[in-house]
Amino acid sequence: MSKKGLTLTVIFQAQSLNYGEGIANIAELKKLTRMDGNMYTFASRQAVRYDIVRLGHDFFNWNLQVVDKGKGTVQFKDECTIKDSQEMDLFGYMKTSKKGEGSKGGSSVRPAVARLSNAISLEPYRSDMDFLNNKGLADRIGEHPNLANSEQHLSFYTYTITIDLENVGIDLDVKLDNKERSERVNQLLDILKVLNRNIRGRQENLSPLFVIGGVYDVSNPFFLGRIKLQSKNGAYYINKNMIEETLEMKLFDKCIKEDTLIGVVDGIFANKDELANIVGSNMKSVEQFFQGIKLKVNEYYGV
Repeated sequence: MSKKGLTLTVIFQAQSLNYGEGIANIAELKKLTRMDGNMYTFASRQAVRYDIVRLGHDFFNWNLQVVDKGKGTVQFKDECTIKDSQEMDLFGYMKTSKKGEGSKGGSSVRPAVARLSNAISLEPYRSDMDFLNNKGLADRIGEHPNLANSEQHLSFYTYTITIDLENVGIDLDVKLDNKERSERVNQLLDILKVLNRNIRGRQENLSPLFVIGGVYDVSNPFFLGRIKLQSKNGAYYINKNMIEETLEMKLFDKCIKEDTLIGVVDGIFANKDELANIVGSNMKSVEQFFQGIKLKVNEYYGV
């Protein structure tokens, strides 16, 4: 079976996705600072992974009962393999062991075959705050309410996931059949299509408004860092030039444009027609995009 990699870069819109420890009574969003002086909020790859696994369990009954604290560290159970756990298969694991009688110590490691980036905002954070209190509860017992401040940021975000299709379902002496391997990747794609996040009483929709990617001859995040937004007259535009130049990249004398699909929700980005001109018939709705990628996955695994 030849080497193949699947990569998707997504744009979604959401609000205030990931908080850090905070200071005093201020809940601080996780942020990055760039040289242009702007701050951008982000949801960590661990947060995105958490919600993927949560929905994997909810939708497809992924087995989450594979963790213990047998050696003083919370980790996956020694006896569990990727056959038992879709999570261990897709996102990897590290199992540590202590030195002792009959043991050499060390770790057993499986690198992730599905690698996520952070979900980073495409619009800068401008110090918006929300003033909170629990007046409703305090009034019931005649007490003064507790006060808090919470940073808020409504923005478009982007993240990338890259999947090494060759190594899905293969680890040490375990090799799943191709039907199971294909099913696991397709389940992951179904989750990404409707991804959401539960946070502070809200459920945020992380499903794609725009998605670009495909199945290629290598596992590489081609479109990571190639997505920028521009605003003009109150409308949002995706930077077409960056995408167009990326699509010109050749790999083994083959332009990646040939294997690239774009999916977009109508009415969100003002230059949808310009993007369609770049990829022609490979411009799809988001649903058509995912169906097309799943067909390529099934073709790769021969199912």
